[in-house]
Amino acid sequence: MRCPFCGNENHKVVDKRESGSESIRRRRECLKCGKRFTTFERLDLGPLYVIKRDETRQEFNREKVKAGIFRAIEKRSVSTEKVDEIVDNIENKIRSTDANEMSTKKIGEMVMKALNKIDKVAYIRFASVYKDFEDVDSFKEEIEKLLNRKKV
Repeated sequence: MRCPFCGNENHKVVDKRESGSESIRRRRECLKCGKRFTTFERLDLGPLYVIKRDETRQEFNREKVKAGIFRAIEKRSVSTEKVDEIVDNIENKIRSTDANEMSTKKIGEMVMKALNKIDKVAYIRFASVYKDFEDVDSFKEEIEKLLNRKKV
C-alpha cells in the first residue's frame, strides 16, 4: 500500500472498523507526509454475474450500482454508509443464489425497494430511469402508487 499523496510505503493504521458485513475500513496515516487516507478491505469470494435484458451475462460491478444510487440521492440527505449498506445487501443476495448470478431486473427492484424505505424522492428518481417512463402520465402513475401505499 502506497500513500496516495507522496507514494511512501510506510504508514500506520490509526483506526479500524467493520464497514458492512463483508469489508473492513482502515484509516491510515503516512509516516512521511503525515496525511491521512482511508482504505477498504473486502473478502474476494469470486465473481458474480448479472443477467442483462438481452440475456447476456456480465460481471457484477458494485460501482455501477452505487453510481446509479448516487444519481438518485443527489442533493438528498442519504449517507454514503447507507448506500454501501444497500449495495452490500444486494451483493449478499446475489451470492446467496446457487448460481451466483441475478437479473438486472431483480437488482433494480431491490434498489427501488431499499430507496423507497429511506427516501421517496430518490425512489422516484431511480424508478424514472429504471422503469424508463415514456411520458408524464406514467411518471404520475408511479407517484400515485407511492402515495396510495403511504396512506395504507
